[in-house]
Amino acid sequence: MNAISLEQVASHPEYVSIAGLAGIRLDLRYASADNFVGRDLYGAAAPALLHRQAAEQLARAAQWLGRQRPGYRLRVFDALRPGRVQRVLWDIVKDTPQRIYVADPARGSIHSFGMAVDLSVEDDAGRELDMGAGFDDFTELAQPQREEAMLAAGRLSAAQLANRRLLREAMEGAGFRGIPTEWWHFEAADKAWIRETMRLVE
Repeated sequence: MNAISLEQVASHPEYVSIAGLAGIRLDLRYASADNFVGRDLYGAAAPALLHRQAAEQLARAAQWLGRQRPGYRLRVFDALRPGRVQRVLWDIVKDTPQRIYVADPARGSIHSFGMAVDLSVEDDAGRELDMGAGFDDFTELAQPQREEAMLAAGRLSAAQLANRRLLREAMEGAGFRGIPTEWWHFEAADKAWIRETMRLVE
């Protein structure tokens, strides 16, 4: 697996900052203590970066959302996540049932290629839409594959599912793909292709 350092990526033309994208607000959870680890994992080098392809798709998703719901924005929780941070997350969950929510760094998280983004939607007053489970909620409530069952059991509401579908419509319309276990996670291309052809960022 080819690798490139985070320091090299900062000035590499294939990777761009998403900090200035219209319709995007950054809320990088791993650059704060507001995450399941409980501490800042990024420090001063918080990488609000994506591979250019993913960044262009994200911009299209934000534009679509703004047309459908004027004033609404995408709230980004995580973008490029270096392999060294992925290993910290994996070491915490690898021997627990929660390991299904964290990619094994030996295979390479799609975040570590700059091709995945974690995000939600906020309304025109800056309030995050109710998705029925928060970011990094490692329970079945977070899983798109369990949504219909959770709705039938009364654990998710129709309004919460509509909010998730709005996010999915924005992202899938821009070429992203969701995953079965996390409503907030989207990948900019096929993960096998990404792992075979792109460089992992350390």
